[in-house]
Amino acid sequence: MVDADSITGPAAPQRLEDLRTELRRRSLTGFVVPRSDEHQGEYVPPSAQRLAWLTGFTGSAGSAVALLDRAAIFVDGRYTIQVRAEVDCTRFQPLHLVDHPPSRWLGEVLTRGDRLGFDPWLHTSDQVEALRTACERCGAELVACPDNPLDAVWTDRPPPPLAPLTVHPESLAGRSAADKRADIAAVLVAERLDAAVLTSPDSIAWLLNIRGGDVAYTPLPLAFAIIHDDAGVDLFVDGRKLNPAAIAHLGPRTRLSQPLAFDTALSRLGQQGKRVRVDLTTAPSHVAERLRLAGARLDRGPDPCLLPKACKNPVELAGCRAAHRRDGVAMVRFLAWLAQEAPGGGVDEQSATAKLEGFRGQGEHFRGLSFPTISGAGPNGAIVHYRSTAATNRPLASGQLYLVDSGAQYLDGTTDVTRTIAIGPAGAEERRRFTLVLKGHMALAMAAFPAGTTGSQLDVLARRALWAEGLDYDHGTGHGVGSYLSVHEGPQRVSKVGNSAQLRPGMIVSNEPGYYKAGAYGIRIENLIHVADLPAPAGAERPLLGFETLTLVPIDRALIEPGRLNPEETAWLDAYHARILAEIGPLVDDVTREWLEGATGPL
Repeated sequence: MVDADSITGPAAPQRLEDLRTELRRRSLTGFVVPRSDEHQGEYVPPSAQRLAWLTGFTGSAGSAVALLDRAAIFVDGRYTIQVRAEVDCTRFQPLHLVDHPPSRWLGEVLTRGDRLGFDPWLHTSDQVEALRTACERCGAELVACPDNPLDAVWTDRPPPPLAPLTVHPESLAGRSAADKRADIAAVLVAERLDAAVLTSPDSIAWLLNIRGGDVAYTPLPLAFAIIHDDAGVDLFVDGRKLNPAAIAHLGPRTRLSQPLAFDTALSRLGQQGKRVRVDLTTAPSHVAERLRLAGARLDRGPDPCLLPKACKNPVELAGCRAAHRRDGVAMVRFLAWLAQEAPGGGVDEQSATAKLEGFRGQGEHFRGLSFPTISGAGPNGAIVHYRSTAATNRPLASGQLYLVDSGAQYLDGTTDVTRTIAIGPAGAEERRRFTLVLKGHMALAMAAFPAGTTGSQLDVLARRALWAEGLDYDHGTGHGVGSYLSVHEGPQRVSKVGNSAQLRPGMIVSNEPGYYKAGAYGIRIENLIHVADLPAPAGAERPLLGFETLTLVPIDRALIEPGRLNPEETAWLDAYHARILAEIGPLVDDVTREWLEGATGPL
């Protein structure tokens, strides 16, 4: 990741003025600076961290608009505290991305004749349309910049990443790249498409059984690709990332070109009148516009790799279970250590983070974390996407809750787990609300539902106990997870917001209800769960699905009020803990096993 000091150092206040000078030179009134790169990924390389360079904001979502006389930065509810800590709010007005979005703000500040610039490589077509509508309403013009004006003033911009492209073996992938290409080609033929443009690196990595290291936390090679109806693929990747083993693995049906050739290939599709699938929710608007202008027949639809990538095959699921056993060992060792050390007052957020990463690093196939660890003591646990710094680091003090949300990348699977731990005695309110969150967690884990159900239809199960007491949480209940790929993967999710993606066997989602009391404490309980077929009961008229819990980490019994659980919930929790003891107990040392036996005893 880019060093935060290089973003927010002494030169930072001048950067906005340098950008404004460049905008005046180009006769622009303003410029939109998103957090995204050309691939719309969650993590971007240092060379693409334009929002952080300009504003100092290091969160994973947000955007800024710099006008000649004012500027604003837009973040969602996860980052309302962080943005004020990282950004000079006398230069950038912080606004809520939902309550006061850029389109509304632009309508308030732009006037007739203004020219707002944007980089068409950094916005999807849908995003560009929203900006264009906002400009047209006040008589302003939205201008696509042929090159990024911010890059012109970012004089010490890091070079693009060149991590080696690696082969993900079929023994872990479960299917050959040739078979995957044939499957996607068959979809194209069935839908009468000539080709599909792939701009999401995780789709390309899955399709071709390759991995990389171009961004933090996710083993991705940054690249573009076009798959044709004959199963041939054009891969546009910097040749310096390729070694003989990777080239041999890709084979002759994958034609290799430098990234600069991507535009030419798009134009060729248009000149040939091809019907081309483009996922306008993720592809840069430049791609769609290039195809349209060249004469291609655009087919607006989902990335064809999205669904098959989400539905893990048996080999991937076996690897995921093995990765979760290893991750469970690391977490159990950490929790046993925490139980021994934290009551004495010698542990803080950052030392706990380092200890947990150290335990994970000893596991087979470990390749790094899957996201920055959230390690929040007391009131810091109430910040949903908190990241401890030297300035905010708190000790794990007796009488407080400690929330740790962490995960790892293993060659055979990706993990993500959250546990809330009582440091010393817990208060009655904390125990009551923890139990409500736990009831919601178990309700989702035990759900049985007919095929065709979406995650949004199940979301209420995780909130029902909280809602009954006038409580809730402001984030989604679950996100999809990849197989040694992104820890946040679509199309599946569990959330209040409508999601049309049906839950299908093989999909992995998180189960993470929570509760957060600002300035006091945070509670979240997260396991990863796998969508699986259930035996059909007598008289069933539809196939039945349910969840297999993959995570093997004890839930803190000191925070549970047993009287609030019904017999089914108590039985589920006892069975879950018995399973953890059976699977993890033989893999840890005697001292840790003794702690684990106590932590997993019947409620």
